[in-house]
Order: sequence, then C-alpha cells, then structure tokens
Amino acid sequence: MSRTVAVVGGGYGGAAVAKALESEADVVLIDPRDSFVNVAGSLRAVTRPDWAGNVFFPFETLLTKGRAIRDTAVSVDANGVTLASGEHVPADYIVLATGSDYAYPANPTSDTAAGAIEDFRRSHAELVDAERILILGAGPVGLELAGEIKEVWPDKQVTVVDPAARLLPGFEAAVVEDLDNQLAALGVEVRLGTGLTAEPSTEPGVAGEFTVTTTAGDSITADVWYRAFGTTTNSGYLADGKLTARNERGQVPVTENLHVKGYTTVYAIGDLTDIAENKMAGFAMQHAEVVAKNIIAQLKGEPPTETYRPLGFPMILLPLGSKGGVGQLPSPEGPFVAPVSMVVEFKGADLFTGRFLGQFGPNAA
Repeated sequence: MSRTVAVVGGGYGGAAVAKALESEADVVLIDPRDSFVNVAGSLRAVTRPDWAGNVFFPFETLLTKGRAIRDTAVSVDANGVTLASGEHVPADYIVLATGSDYAYPANPTSDTAAGAIEDFRRSHAELVDAERILILGAGPVGLELAGEIKEVWPDKQVTVVDPAARLLPGFEAAVVEDLDNQLAALGVEVRLGTGLTAEPSTEPGVAGEFTVTTTAGDSITADVWYRAFGTTTNSGYLADGKLTARNERGQVPVTENLHVKGYTTVYAIGDLTDIAENKMAGFAMQHAEVVAKNIIAQLKGEPPTETYRPLGFPMILLPLGSKGGVGQLPSPEGPFVAPVSMVVEFKGADLFTGRFLGQFGPNAA
C-alpha cells in the first residue's frame, strides 16, 4: 500500500509536519529553497551580520528518512503535485503549507542560504552609516526592526509611521501600554494615524537622504527606509482551480480537521488557510500537529478526528531586541500579559534558534 505524503512548502508548518510524518510515511517535501528559514531571526541578521548563520537550516538535516525536492509547485490536484520542472509528484496525502510573502528584510528573497546571507550583509552595510531611519508599518515586523536597530545603535534616530490609530489593535490594553513605554524608553518615535503622500524616492533598504511628507502635513527626512507592511498569500499554484477555489485573500477553505474542503486526503495549514486568526508561525506549527495526527490515524485505517479551533483572541511574542519586548499568551482564564522576562526567554534571546537546532539536529546550523 502506498503511503506517500507530499508537503508543499518547507516553512514553519511544512517543516514540522514533514518531520513528524517521516517515520510513518514516505514524505516528499517540496520547496524552492535549499534550507528552512527561521524568518524570526531575519531582522537581527540585518543589524548583526554574524547572526545570519542562525537563520538557515538545510533541509537534508531535517529529513533523515524523507526526501526534499528543490522545486516550485505550479499546480495541485487530488492525486499529486505538478512542479515547475514538469514533474508530477504522485501522493496519497497532500499538505499545503506555502505561507505568505512579505517585504524584505523580514523575509529573505534569495532561494539559497548563501545568497540570503550575502543580502543581509549588503543591507547591513547600507544601514550602518544611516543616522535617520524611517520604517513604514507599526505592526510586529516594523516594531521588531526598530528594536533591533536601537539595540545595536541606540543613538540612531528611528521613526515608525502607520495609518493605524493605535499599536497592536485587538490586544490587551496592558500589552499596548507596556509596548508604548518600552518604545519611548528606546527613543523610537512612533507616528500613528498618518501615512505618506508618496513613497520615498530611494529604494527600500538603500541608503540615500530623502524627505517625505505625511498625510498630516509633516515632513520627515531620513537616510534609509524599510517597508514593514503588506503580505501576499502564496497560493498562485492553485489559480487553475484544479483543487479548490480561493477567497479574495488567496486563502483556501478548510474544515476543523484542516482538510481542504471537499477532500479527505488534502490538508492546508498556516497562512494559506481561511481560519480567522492572526497569521503567525506559532499557529502554523499548531496546525502541523493536528494534521500529522490526522494523517497518522488515516495511515492506520482510523478516522482523522483531531481538530483545530482558533483561540478567539490574538497572541504574540514581540521582542524589542534581545532584552525587551511584550507578549500576550493564552491561559485557562483568557489572554495572559507576558512579562518582559518571559518574552526574552521564549523568543527574544535567541529568536527560536535553540528550538530549531533541536528539531533539525546538532549539525543543522
């Protein structure tokens, strides 16, 4: 009996489900990159180039029994995955885990670890002499970047601009208040409720003085800027409709078992799903646990009964460098406001490097 599981996408969720299943089935992991990318470390890699090696983990160290195919999916049907090379990978089970794209440097653009590390070094060189930095977007990415910059260069002027009326909408007031206080202590200027009348004249991440005007009528002069907003769901390979329709955000409908609706052997996890929750790595890894258990049950001839239910409130670990940050985590009583020490211990100190060394093995990095 064939027991092939094709996992499309080797990010947080895809890597986790592939690892969990490789002892139970013939796992094929499909991803155009040569390595798993711990994107949580990308921003620190820009401010500290010596950190960049911690971001990448070769797929061959992840899968000791399964195999990785370095290619891009261009179509999926109920029986397998068609690749850009023209190869069709037949599969008994399919897990779609292709995530989202968002702006560099939070998400490396190179498909190779070596290329991405070189990009980080070039970005560092552009940043090092810039005294005034503008960050467009006051979401977690923009604020984390501000924190990383301030930890290495506390005297640089960092301004964050966002049309939103407040930071972290939907989170507990205590989390937002703590975040406001920490940003003020770092000297990060946050301008909310305003945008720019036009983007800067320079390219993002490329040094060169510019002046922009906000919609509030103020001027900002800076030496380099970064885009820290906007995501695109990676689901173009489903555009032919052979498998399923997508919603206006490019996401696919899933059941509580994380089946793609209409199928019992095709699953979707992470940002690709239409689940109403913040799209975060932690949730993608929780999805992976559910799917792995369901596929293992099916391989044993049992029904897939594991379900996923979103929390109903957002959670976050938002480090501001390696010594600060805020967090909101789940507890039996509801949202729990995490102290700085917990944020640092769980994420800020090493940005999950230790976790992935454990998952990928001691020779991974």
